[in-house]
Amino acid sequence: MLYVAIVTLILLCQYIFFMGMVGKARVAGGVEAPAVTGDPIFERAYRVQMNTLEQLMVTLPAMWVCAQFFMPLVAAGLGLAFFIGRIIYRSSYMAAPEKRGLGMMIGFLANIGMIGTGFWGVISRL
Repeated sequence: MLYVAIVTLILLCQYIFFMGMVGKARVAGGVEAPAVTGDPIFERAYRVQMNTLEQLMVTLPAMWVCAQFFMPLVAAGLGLAFFIGRIIYRSSYMAAPEKRGLGMMIGFLANIGMIGTGFWGVISRL
């Protein structure tokens, strides 16, 4: 479970980094709070942060269920795959939003893997 805890902390640090990107883009683009539109770079950074938040609502519980009822190393590995997917997603989205697909797909498949193995582990204990 130690590796799952480490990956959890890495994912939280990544999210904090994305929050910082939004703040920096907000200032650079002159977008005053509470506005969430007005500058394309800010809007991209904001979407990266918000999409990551939306995904973390699936990723974190799925990773811990997978770890508890299937295998911690599998959970940590899939969590790292999600992390890498988010890096690719961020880089692609910031450069050209239409190219975000690969990073999104890596994260999606990692989530499906954690949910599937989590279900497998839970159901096998019934």
